[in-house]
Amino acid sequence: MNWGRIAVIAIAASAIIGGAGLYYLQVYGFYSRIDPEGVELTAAIDGDQIPLPIASFEGIDATSSPLRWRACAHLATPVDETTLTPYPDATPLNGPGWFDCYDAGHITEDLASGAATAYLGTSEIRPDVDRVIAIYPDGRAFGWHQYNDKDPERGVMD
Repeated sequence: MNWGRIAVIAIAASAIIGGAGLYYLQVYGFYSRIDPEGVELTAAIDGDQIPLPIASFEGIDATSSPLRWRACAHLATPVDETTLTPYPDATPLNGPGWFDCYDAGHITEDLASGAATAYLGTSEIRPDVDRVIAIYPDGRAFGWHQYNDKDPERGVMD
């Protein structure tokens, strides 16, 4: 075997191992499940935060990005949605495929059709990031973090 073949095999093996590692980190490695004990899901009403009555909760988060937070919940009692702050241009972000309860495509369709309504959960949960909660009439609720456009003049390096 000549040195050219050995070099090609080494480069190909490195690329495969690196690609598999990158895939694993993006889909599994950085995420961790949120312990439902003590979780408080809130919604905004006239600038104040009120806790939503949660019967069950399942969530994930990652420290690698402020946008990786996802949540699925069932509300224990109905919420008076007329008092909540609507969130225009809500765009559910895709979650990892293994987080089965959260389906961004389905939530997006339901928001467009009016089957669900998006509300501001927490404004500026991190700089330039809002927590958005989509609530269904049957008590299901889904949450994600989304960039906001509150102060585009600031730029991204402040």
